[in-house]
Amino acid sequence: MLTLLAVAVAAATPAPPALNPIQANALRCAVVFARGARLQAAGSPAATSWPELQTRGREYFVRVTAKLMDETEASREDIAALARAVPGLDSDAAVVAAMPACLPQLAAAGL
Repeated sequence: MLTLLAVAVAAATPAPPALNPIQANALRCAVVFARGARLQAAGSPAATSWPELQTRGREYFVRVTAKLMDETEASREDIAALARAVPGLDSDAAVVAAMPACLPQLAAAGL
């Protein structure tokens, strides 16, 4: 009986939305900026050459996630789950390596 209930709940829970490549890249960079801000706050030498990310990166993250919720009609929880699941950013070195490709998006957003 519990197995049937679990299957019914899983079936009733919609999967997070699939993102198109532009949306996925924007979310990836939002995560890169969030993790980069943590590196800056921790005084990481690798983060000293980046622009300030505590405020600017947070604003980019907020804008991107709000836009994704509008475009996909996903919930905040769905977008948060997608952000947690962005692949390839599981280490500080990966964030440092990803930052150069993301910085132009920060400037393009006017931040």
